[in-house]
Amino acid sequence: MSENVETVAEALPEAPLVSAAQARERVAAGAVLLDTRSPGGREKTGPIDGAIIVDRDNLDAEFDFDSPERHVEVASLETPIVVICGSVNGSGPVAQNLIGRGFVNVVHVEGGAPAWHALDS
Repeated sequence: MSENVETVAEALPEAPLVSAAQARERVAAGAVLLDTRSPGGREKTGPIDGAIIVDRDNLDAEFDFDSPERHVEVASLETPIVVICGSVNGSGPVAQNLIGRGFVNVVHVEGGAPAWHALDS
């Protein structure tokens, strides 16, 4: 095996990071909003209306089109998706994972849920 072999993660494009305002615009235009915060994180910063709660440890089942656990709102690999967490550190890997699964319209939110909620104040 060559020392120059790229890993799959290195070969994938990085998930775009967008502001909370841009994320809201995408959701208003029809993007599916995925909330990847832990239960404690959701409790701490509050719910996000319309968001689908996603278990980042169960992505195989939740985004496999043959799985009964699949989120039906994510109808195809072209479905626009916005991933949010308590911080960028949580949403980035999930967004990257979805891109690795073939989803082509995935972004994640700069500043996470705190930035999202700050738009309400």
